[in-house]
This record gives sequence, C-alpha cells and structure tokens, in this order.
Amino acid sequence: MASSATERTGKWPVHGWIGLALIAVFWTLNWSLPGLTHWGFFPLWLGYALTVDALVFRRKGHSLLTRSPAAYAGLFLVSAPAWWLFELINLRTQNWLYLGEETFTTLQYALFSTLSFSTVIPAVFGTAELVGIWGRLKPPGPGPVIRPTPPVLGGMFAAGGLMLLLLLFWPTHFFPLVWCSVYCLLEPLNVKLGNRSLFDDLARGDWRPVIALGAGCLICGFFWEMWNFYSYPKWVYRIPYADRYHLFEMPLAGYLGYLPFSLELFALYHLVAGLFLPGGNRHYLRLIDAES
Repeated sequence: MASSATERTGKWPVHGWIGLALIAVFWTLNWSLPGLTHWGFFPLWLGYALTVDALVFRRKGHSLLTRSPAAYAGLFLVSAPAWWLFELINLRTQNWLYLGEETFTTLQYALFSTLSFSTVIPAVFGTAELVGIWGRLKPPGPGPVIRPTPPVLGGMFAAGGLMLLLLLFWPTHFFPLVWCSVYCLLEPLNVKLGNRSLFDDLARGDWRPVIALGAGCLICGFFWEMWNFYSYPKWVYRIPYADRYHLFEMPLAGYLGYLPFSLELFALYHLVAGLFLPGGNRHYLRLIDAES
C-alpha cells in the first residue's frame, strides 16, 4: 500500500485540473458580474477544495478525496449544519450580516446558504492536511502534555457552558467566546464517546494537529475574505470595540477567531462521524505527514 502511494506521488490528478478550472471561471464571474455570487460561491469553493486536495495527493500519493470519495462527500454533508449552528448563534451576537439577503425568499436563502456552507469543512480539513505536509511541523521537542482526565474534561465542559451563557446574555462584551465555547462543550463529549479527539495527540505532547488545523483555517479565512470583498451578495461585519485595521471586510483582530474555529470544526465533524459511522472515521483525517 505504501509503495503504490509512493508511485502516485508527484502526479497531478484530474480533480486538480477541475478545481483550477472552477477557480478561474467563478473567481472571474463573482467579481465581474454583481448579483451572481449566490450561484458562484459553491463552485468557487469546490474548486478550492479540489485544488488543495490535489496538492496533498501530489505530495503524499493519497488525500481526503482519494482515500475515500464517500467520506469526502460526507465532509460536505456535515459542514452545512455545522455552520448553521454558528449562524444560529449569530442571530444573538449579530457580528456579521449579508448584503443582498433581502432579494431572496426564505427558501431560496436557505438553499443557497446551505450549499455554500457545505464547503467549509472540506476546505479547512484539506488545507490543514496540506499544511501538515509543507511545514513538516517538527518542533524541537514535545510540547505541553494535556491528558483528558476527569477534572480536565469536567472543567472544559463547564467553561464551555459558561462561555455560551455569557455570549448569549451579554453578546456585546463576550461575542468572541463563540469561537471557543462550542469546542469546549463538544471535545469532552468526543472523549467520553470514544470518538477521535485532539487529546489523542495532546496527551503525548504532540501539538502538530492543532497547529495544522489553525494554520489551515487561517489560510482559508484569507481566501474567504478576499473572494468576498468584490462579490455580491457578500457579508460584512459589525464587531464591537475591534472594528478597525481591516484586511478586506474583516478587522485584523477578527482573523484570530479562525484559529479556535478550526478546533470546533474538528470536534463537530468527529462527533457526527462517531454517531453515524462505524469507528467514527478515526483515521480518515491525517493532519500530519507522519500519519501517512
């Protein structure tokens, strides 16, 4: 198996060409034809996800898509409801809104939004795998060891619940906690249910998966904000006490939210996978090159 993967390394797969073509076409259309973005967002980000997956395949000989097309499709299915969770919280915090939303019926808005949201997890996980290859992520020694002991898990879950309550009751002051609270609530559940957890690595002092996830999501964040800037419909932000020094529509401080957001996506995916798939797809996502 390892030899066949090695033989394929270096080849650019067909889905990579499809991805590049989708990016070229829909990047151009989204920026040049106002009002098309609700049609063009999904194929643009599908193109990104396929291109990143092809880059991983070229280096490793396997990737999220080629390891299991069915599991890859599952990433899209989990991604949409995962982001709808944050849209639900945003009804209270009101940190972002969509210009042009009023031109759609409720059904149209729900359908186009769900299709667009389905690309979040495939893009982030694919980019995280790519980061794991490029950087090799080899620190000089092991990092801090954090074991999932009952006090750690209990404290984490309690902190997540407290953070959620704070941001719901006082969203103007505590809105940033949305990017930590969900992870703190879900990761202890994953440990208790026997699902894959970042504690699998942190218990050994291995922080490379955390770094790969954070860096991968930050890279996606840059492209999300860049491609959004000249698009329409588009999103804009209303962020109390941090709405300055923008890079595209996003205030610079807002990019920090992408780091813990990546951990929430990891926890959400493995919670759902643990509920519906035998073994919870524990070994599907390979964030560091050593796992390949």
